[in-house]
Amino acid sequence: MGGFCGVAAKEDCVCDLFFGTDYHSHLGTHRGGMAVLKADGAFHRSIHNIQNAPFRSKFEHDLAQFSGAVGIGVISDTDPQPLVMCSKLGTFAIVTVGLIANIEEIKNELFEKNDMQLQFSTTSGMVGPTEVVSALIATQRSIVEGLKYVQEKVVGSCSILMVDDRGRFYASRDRWGRTPIILGKKDGAMIALQESCALPNLGYEYVRDLGPGEIAELTPEADITLVEPRKKMAICSFLWVYYGYPASSYEGRNVEMTRYRCGSALAKRTPTDADAACGIPDSGTSHALGYAHEAGMKFARPFVKYTPTWARSFMPQDQRQREHVASMKLIPIPGLIKGRRLVFCDDSIVRGTQLGKQAAKLYSLGCSETHMRIACPPLVYPCKFINFSRSKSVYDLITRRYIRGHEGEHADLTPYTDPDSPQYKDMVEFIREKLNLTTLAFQRIDDLVKAIGLPAEQLCTYCWTGKDHSVTGDCYHCPCTGDACPCDKEIQ
Repeated sequence: MGGFCGVAAKEDCVCDLFFGTDYHSHLGTHRGGMAVLKADGAFHRSIHNIQNAPFRSKFEHDLAQFSGAVGIGVISDTDPQPLVMCSKLGTFAIVTVGLIANIEEIKNELFEKNDMQLQFSTTSGMVGPTEVVSALIATQRSIVEGLKYVQEKVVGSCSILMVDDRGRFYASRDRWGRTPIILGKKDGAMIALQESCALPNLGYEYVRDLGPGEIAELTPEADITLVEPRKKMAICSFLWVYYGYPASSYEGRNVEMTRYRCGSALAKRTPTDADAACGIPDSGTSHALGYAHEAGMKFARPFVKYTPTWARSFMPQDQRQREHVASMKLIPIPGLIKGRRLVFCDDSIVRGTQLGKQAAKLYSLGCSETHMRIACPPLVYPCKFINFSRSKSVYDLITRRYIRGHEGEHADLTPYTDPDSPQYKDMVEFIREKLNLTTLAFQRIDDLVKAIGLPAEQLCTYCWTGKDHSVTGDCYHCPCTGDACPCDKEIQ
């Protein structure tokens, strides 16, 4: 996936930029970078590989060399960033986050429509999305027109932070608002980032979320909207379920509180007799706390996570490496397992490989019953919008392997997204047997929408429903009133 941070300050921005970028480290494991505009109008840039060491340790030795009042930083799982580009619009530094599904089409169009020959560098044989975005921007008459043009051309998502050689700092949220950009302010500085959890410890107060497709300029004193936000939004629901940081809030909805409500909904909808509620660390822990509170059940931690060195298991592209990381980082506590009936909460089931291994480990340590509750519906469609998954095939999903085995590759997937259909129930039973679980239940989409607390029409739920509101206009009935038009009632 990836995350970014940018700061415009009256004085030096480097400290806030460094720590603000570091607060996005949970979003990526490949590369980290910073670029700061120096007093002489040139950019100082540094990029490091962070696959084997965290961002903070790689950049600590660089800090003394950085100085300047405006800069951008990024944790990237795509291309090396930030880029510093020279164009007819001047020199600028740029970072991007998202997924450009039509990158080859855009690249070919750039070659065909430009009189001068364009040259792209390559990373692992592929042209980086940030370089393609930079070229798109440079085809227009101004930076603002270029940023707007990117949002018109990109299929998928692309959020951008950008600083030009005059010190102007731009923030551009992707067209449908699939990923957040949050603004903060303190005396003499403004910050733009994705994870609002970075604001309080850096001394910033929350100002607002950029709207979908909005382009703003940030100065040390204020933010100025250059392109008004669009009315429609399709922010990724998985932010709250899994990859968002617990202390962060997006569109005013806190991640940790949402996960509590997800767990509470699971306890109401699918209760079970057990000795304790437990979470698969990290995100499952919050769901389990909500489950335990609602069920009046003890909370326990029969697995603890060893965090100092192990990366997030969904990041490595190699399946064997993913499995190795996931198995090594969770350490069992036998005294909380033997002879006990445990209900576990987890954020999702993707491949099912690790969950099956964890269940086997529990039984080997004497667990009498293993009940699994999943905080989101079954993943039936791979994400094509924001690049949060490293899956290379649709059949990495255990749901799609089941459907292919029973109906072939061209089956109608709709019944498998309906929790009341016999096809859905058979699929869940197959997964339960495959993973050797005592019981298995998934969250219903209406309960998830209610837990987040935003109108369903503002959320992207494509990976569970196959519906893309931004294209089809499909929407769900409001979980609060049942009306076709979702209400804005805050979920407490």
